[in-house]
Amino acid sequence: METTTNAADAADTLGLDGRWFDPLWRIEVELSPLERGLLDHARVRRLAHIAHAGAAALTTTQTYSRLEHSLGLLALVAHFAPDDQASRIAALLHDVGHLPYSHTLEGIEGLDHHDLSHQRILALRPLLEPQGISPEQIIAIDEGEIPSPLGSRPGTMKLDHLDSFLRSGQAHGRTRDLPARMLRRLRLDDGTVDTDRETAAELARLVAAEARAQRSWADVLAVAVLRDLVSTALAAPGGALSLERLVEMTDAELWAALAECPATSADARRLREDPGAWQVLRNGSSPAEGTHLIHRISRGYLDLPTVDGEVLRDPEIEALTAELPLEFVIRR
Repeated sequence: METTTNAADAADTLGLDGRWFDPLWRIEVELSPLERGLLDHARVRRLAHIAHAGAAALTTTQTYSRLEHSLGLLALVAHFAPDDQASRIAALLHDVGHLPYSHTLEGIEGLDHHDLSHQRILALRPLLEPQGISPEQIIAIDEGEIPSPLGSRPGTMKLDHLDSFLRSGQAHGRTRDLPARMLRRLRLDDGTVDTDRETAAELARLVAAEARAQRSWADVLAVAVLRDLVSTALAAPGGALSLERLVEMTDAELWAALAECPATSADARRLREDPGAWQVLRNGSSPAEGTHLIHRISRGYLDLPTVDGEVLRDPEIEALTAELPLEFVIRR
């Protein structure tokens, strides 16, 4: 017996019925042929195997994928600017260059996901140009060189971060209202998220909670140890891991490589099985002797929405900003 489903029954990331239903925002998007084609492409499918939260996916409940976030951003652009096809494509592709475990490995050996994303968008030219969209146009939107719903005024919240804060907030149980209901009170002002004062204060609370989470034991431990494991594997004799392989890997493929490398296999297993074997101390509160890692946080995602065009000021956000840069010591 044949059965049928609609998008809300199974929020697949394939666009099989020509739609994407975002379960966070409760937005149903009618996908264009190009969007459906991109969802079939290996570069985009890879994002289904990259944790949006990075290494924190190993130690927290924030385990959804980078593809879910990209589709969420597509849903927001489709909500606010449904006919802006180029911005919709830019939303879907903006993170296509992310490394395994997302931001966790950013900066190792100079790796930058923005540069990698732009390289991969250029390589998608045969798919984009027949639909009247050039990769250069998508890159310009991503860089903010062309005004779009994805841009924002300096120092203000943009849709990319809005989706991240609400998706993370939902995963951690921080949200007090359904994101879909909150969306009704949001608008875009030259790409900046604008709302009423009460909703802006709630968004500021979620921004602050995300910043505190990124400074938490669970986040700092996982990020610092995984970065050290990858650096060790890259430097190991015999080519256990190369930059060329690393940038193409999924999370699972990276983990397999770390598990196979003699220099990292024991600690890779320990990180998964006993993360409590490490101690995290903040701002030099640990003596420097002994084997330890140093982890620094030099920036945070702390931009806030505007209220009727005026930038919101929040004492907690200002205090969190003033704490930077932060340094942690991670020891056995």
